[in-house]
Amino acid sequence: MAKIAYILLCHKDPEAIIQHAERLTAVGDFMSIHFDARAKPEHYDRIRTALKDNRNVVFAKKRHKCGWGEWSLVAATLSAIKAAEAAFPRATHFYMLSGDCMPVKSAKYVHAFLDAEDVDYIESFDFMTSDWIKTGMKEDRLIYRHLFNERTQKKLYYGSYNLQKSLGLTRKIPADLQIMIGSQWWCLRRRTIEAVLDFCRKRRDVLRFFSTTWIPDETFFQTIVRHVVPQNEIQSRTLTFLMFSDYGMPVTFYNDHYDLLLSQDYLFARKISGEAEELKRRLGALYASVESDFSISGEGVGLYKFLAGRGRVGRRFASRFWESEASLGRDRELMIIACKKWHVAKRLLEQAGKVTNVPGFEYVFDEESTTLPDLGGIQSNLEKRTRHRRALMRMLFDYSETDRLMICLDPSQIELMEDFYSDRCTTKLLEIQTEFSDDYLIGHAKRVGLAGETTPQETIDRLLPTIRYDVVFESDRIRDADFPNSYRIKESDSVEENAAALAEFLSIPHDKAREIASTDYLYVD
Repeated sequence: MAKIAYILLCHKDPEAIIQHAERLTAVGDFMSIHFDARAKPEHYDRIRTALKDNRNVVFAKKRHKCGWGEWSLVAATLSAIKAAEAAFPRATHFYMLSGDCMPVKSAKYVHAFLDAEDVDYIESFDFMTSDWIKTGMKEDRLIYRHLFNERTQKKLYYGSYNLQKSLGLTRKIPADLQIMIGSQWWCLRRRTIEAVLDFCRKRRDVLRFFSTTWIPDETFFQTIVRHVVPQNEIQSRTLTFLMFSDYGMPVTFYNDHYDLLLSQDYLFARKISGEAEELKRRLGALYASVESDFSISGEGVGLYKFLAGRGRVGRRFASRFWESEASLGRDRELMIIACKKWHVAKRLLEQAGKVTNVPGFEYVFDEESTTLPDLGGIQSNLEKRTRHRRALMRMLFDYSETDRLMICLDPSQIELMEDFYSDRCTTKLLEIQTEFSDDYLIGHAKRVGLAGETTPQETIDRLLPTIRYDVVFESDRIRDADFPNSYRIKESDSVEENAAALAEFLSIPHDKAREIASTDYLYVD
């Protein structure tokens, strides 16, 4: 059975650290603690005094003053690993944690999970070819020597960096290493830890190299493990659930995230708020329990993006680069059909096309698989279509050899509507308002990744009002925009009422509009 030596890096909140250590060692696991040498001495003394009789806890023999992005974080980790490797010969796995991490499964489940496969869990992607680094410097992290801390010594950091660049003082990466990158929150088997420590003893040149790279905690272990362990014995993933905001900051979890955290396919989560006492209490009790049946749905990242995005709705005032490219054309007419139930809009688009002979395209900017003609690659994916939206629409007008065109849009695409309305072409909008049952909204949540087949009912019950409000909110935004040539039909309205709006929207006689509005299967789910 797996026995875990937790490698804990921490720098604050001594009482929480004490509770953390007691909680994780109470079931027979171990812990090695590195407490930042920059922290208050009395805090470190309090931790040592409280845990001095716990035989399953050791402390790193050498404490380092840690700084974000510095080698000191790796040095601190190595110090704690050495203490754990020597003190706990029965430890089969070494799991990297911070003081902000908490278990989201029981110890029974964690041990069984690690016993199931004889592998290491560490994110490790090719540094040069992967897109793991989204912004900022990439190769320069390695080929220049970073002697100062960018956050605390900004002038010295960039002065040294720019001087090396101007003088061409690059250095070579160790020839026998493939540099890898990934999350610093890993779980490694004992023999892997022993191989890493042996490598460190023999290859001081590699340690010297990494000691002056930037953010080495994202590259050092990721690279060395790949070097000493066969690829088929590595799962390139972290077992710690974490998310980042659009600003690159870790997302913090609070008391009401308990059910969400339990349903993720991870063993731990970070960052847990220091103020989330109830969450920490419940997660601590969970770890000590014999619970082994967890419903894994894994909707956490998608759900966060959905909920966080709702708080960032705003208007833009600066023009986009594609807006200066060209107009769709003063004599052209773009008719937008907006509906949350995509199948309803597609049916109306089809019927309107049959009656009017106006060409139409389905959810061009919402659905990757929308059928489009070959337009030289601009149509190949949603990102390209949206980035070059006006160019795409001009090409669709040209391809269809028409001055009137219909498309479908999700009601959330208010920015695209504003963009098209700002063009010199004539833009019309038809919003289709439909009824939404709870079952339909649950299905919608599953289709867009906000929930899964095994999402707990409690989570769904809390999510439903938010999704329902979001639908209403999108419709209100369209109304508030006060677009000219804007029309609305409703599932609850009569055929005659909807026909009047369709006649205006499509510029067709009332009897033709009634033919479309009376389509008997139009609103069927």
